[in-house]
Amino acid sequence: NIESYDYVIDAIDSLSNKIHLINTATKTNAKLFSSMGSSLKIDPTRIQVAKFWDVKGCPLASRLRKSMRRWNHLPSKEFLCVYSDEIIENKGVETQTCGSSACLCPKSNTGPGNQELINHEWCSHKAVINGTTSHITAIFGFTLAGLVIKDISSGYYN
Repeated sequence: NIESYDYVIDAIDSLSNKIHLINTATKTNAKLFSSMGSSLKIDPTRIQVAKFWDVKGCPLASRLRKSMRRWNHLPSKEFLCVYSDEIIENKGVETQTCGSSACLCPKSNTGPGNQELINHEWCSHKAVINGTTSHITAIFGFTLAGLVIKDISSGYYN
C-alpha cells in the first residue's frame, strides 16, 4: 500500500512502469525521489539532482516527459531526480547472435517447465540494452539515499 510510505524511491528502467509509479507516488503524501538514466555514463562528476521538469541532457527524462504529455499522465506534484547530463555515443554494434557463442537461446531441447519457452529463439526478441558501469549506478543509489536522509534530518533541525 503505497499510501502508507513516507518515501518512494524510483529506480525503474521500464518507461511504462516508471510512469505508473511516478503518477501513483505523486498522488500520495510520500516524497518521491527518482533515478533517471544511468546507462552509457562514466563521469561521476556529471551526476546532478534537479526537479523532474528541470532535468537537462537526460534521454530517459526527456522520453518520460514526452510520454507523460502525450498520454496526459502528468505527475500530481514536483519531485527530485538524480541524473547525469553526460552524453556518450553508444558504439555498440547490433549483431545477429543467434547460433553464436553470444546466443542467449537455450542449448537444450528438453528440461523442466514449458517446452515452448525452453525451445524458444530468444535472440531476435530481446531488447538492445545499453550498458552501465557499477560506480555510476552506485553513486545514483547513494545520492537517492542521501536525499532521503537529508529530508529526514531537515525535519529534526528546522
